[in-house]
Amino acid sequence: MKVGIFQFNPLFGERQRNLDTILHAIDSFQGDLLVLPELALSGYQFLSKEEAWELAEELPHGEACQRLEAALRGRSLHVVVGVAERAQGDLYNSALLIGPKGYIGTYRKTHLFFEETLWFSPGNTGFHVWDIGMAKIGLLICFDWFYPEAARTLALKGADILCHPSNLVLPHCPDAMVTRCLENHVFAITANRIGREQRGSKSALSFIGLSEIVAPNGKILHRGSSQESELFMCDIDVAHARDKRINPYNDLLKDRQPQWYVEP
Repeated sequence: MKVGIFQFNPLFGERQRNLDTILHAIDSFQGDLLVLPELALSGYQFLSKEEAWELAEELPHGEACQRLEAALRGRSLHVVVGVAERAQGDLYNSALLIGPKGYIGTYRKTHLFFEETLWFSPGNTGFHVWDIGMAKIGLLICFDWFYPEAARTLALKGADILCHPSNLVLPHCPDAMVTRCLENHVFAITANRIGREQRGSKSALSFIGLSEIVAPNGKILHRGSSQESELFMCDIDVAHARDKRINPYNDLLKDRQPQWYVEP
């Protein structure tokens, strides 16, 4: 199957402009699965919870979700995109999965980073795997990468591909995702953003780009620029993620010894 990433610079508060940019990328993409950054519609550096609320939408009934559904209707394409979500009075940093038949599901970020803890509630969806026909995919958002339990849970539930919308400012994740793929024998698609945000009296945030697609053997199939917008795609063989053999004597998941893994 053909998988890809759209790395770009969402403009803070410019929901319609960001959505138009995303829709243009979707229109140009000729693959099967496309992953976009975290909070791709709103931007990242909020000044208040009220501001975050205004830039969020209810799922799946919000305008952006409906326009994305219309863009995918009749195409053999699935899209994962990061959005701020309003739900029953709470705010979530979420990722939305949409396919040819419309809305499929939402993942709410489990591990909030830095000031996200001021605006968003920790996710309550748990880690879910969706079968999109050509592959089984699981969703993570940005700082979730820091917790190996997140990727392992999705692998144990049968995920072939980890779709990972991100707004990375720390340098470690692109290399760490190689380890996540090795230790779970899955593909990972990390879609980061580029650019810089500095709002109010806050310190500037510089996003590192370097979006990447990593194979189950840890090979980086593509790594993007640190500064440029990119829409890129590569071919993967999902069967490689379903073979958990390390050598003739070891199977990655069958050899686990969970009776010793209980936390104290």
